Amino acid sequence: MFAVIRLFLLALVLQTPFLAALHADEVPGGIRVSDPWARASVTASGAAYFTIENSGNEDDILVAVRSDAAETVEMHTMTMDGMVMKMRKLSELPVKAGETVKFAPGGLHIMLIRLKEPLREGMSVSMTLTFEKAGEVHVTAPVQAAGHGAH
Repeated sequence: MFAVIRLFLLALVLQTPFLAALHADEVPGGIRVSDPWARASVTASGAAYFTIENSGNEDDILVAVRSDAAETVEMHTMTMDGMVMKMRKLSELPVKAGETVKFAPGGLHIMLIRLKEPLREGMSVSMTLTFEKAGEVHVTAPVQAAGHGAH
C-alpha cells in the first residue's frame, strides 16, 4: 500500500514542472506578465514595474491598472529633457502581437499614488492589469530596496 502511495507521489512530483509549463501557455490572448516588483517608498507614492509579453496573434491594449495598496494607480512614461525629468500619464498602452513591453526605472512605470501605507522591503503589492482583449491579469509584486533596478 505504501509503495503505491509513494509511486503516486513520485509521479505527481515529476509531472509538476510539465503541468506548470502547460499552464504557462494557457494565457488569455497570449498576454504574459512577468518579473513584477515595486520599489520601497518613503513618501505617499510608489512605483511598480513588470514585463508584458504578447505572444498571441492579435494586438492588445493595457487599459487600466488597479491596486488596493493605493488610492490612485496610473501608467506613466518618463523621459529626460536635458536635466529635467518629465512624466506623462498614459490612458492606455498598446501591446502589439509578438511585442514585449518593459516597465522599468527611467521609462514606463506604474505610479501608486496616495499609498495606504509606505512600501517596505519584504512586502508585496497586488495589482490587477486590465487588457482590452485578454481581460484581467493579476500579479503580485514583491517590494525591493529603494536602489533596486537603478541604472
